Amino acid sequence: MDFVTGEILYIDKPLEWTSFDVVKRLRGVLLHRLHRKKFKVGHAGTLDPLATGVMVVVTGRATKLIESLQAGVKEYIATVKLGATTPSFDLETEIDATYPTAHITREAILDVLPRFTGRIEQIPPAFSACKVDGKRAYNMARKGHEVELKPKVLVIDEIELLDFNPEDMVMTLRIVCSKGTYIRALARDLGEALGSGGHLIGLRRTRVGDVGISSCLSVEEAVEMIRNAEITFPDDDQQAASVE
Repeated sequence: MDFVTGEILYIDKPLEWTSFDVVKRLRGVLLHRLHRKKFKVGHAGTLDPLATGVMVVVTGRATKLIESLQAGVKEYIATVKLGATTPSFDLETEIDATYPTAHITREAILDVLPRFTGRIEQIPPAFSACKVDGKRAYNMARKGHEVELKPKVLVIDEIELLDFNPEDMVMTLRIVCSKGTYIRALARDLGEALGSGGHLIGLRRTRVGDVGISSCLSVEEAVEMIRNAEITFPDDDQQAASVE
């Protein structure tokens, strides 16, 4: 494999790992394997620590492709709890308010979902990597500061209700959407549209572009693949070294 010219690796990100954790782990193995002190490894599209699923990792000169790789359509399976909200719109923070849910039915959910398909505006979560005056919003939010973010335009191609349990007010959705969509914010907005509150309790990215979960490696599978791969170097690489 030619990691210097660039390889694209599809990883099933584990729960509670940050996207940076995945990049750091694979970069460390590549540095050792390539006998280098520095080497470019990046990812196309951040996944929150509490999310799992398809993550695109890019090496070497192929990091120049990150922007185009990020533009691919993404598919998620999202689990949303209705009747309560959290400041982060997911399980990172504690519940801050509860709301009545007796009026919510499967039919009511099906009625509101079409409002969120097509080209829509969405206000990102305060607990996000968006920048406000040069500072990350999540750093400000975690310190208790008020964060005002402007709406962003995005496209949601499909929202499908896969399951709804009226006893615990949990619904499962399949969502196909564009780059920049915050599923946590969608959970918030759906809760509001249903006259209640809502927050995300589970998220799995099942596809990026044409690549699905079945094509992904676990982190440790990727580590073993790098350790055992036959390494090649481009002809113009001045730092090419012998590899074991």
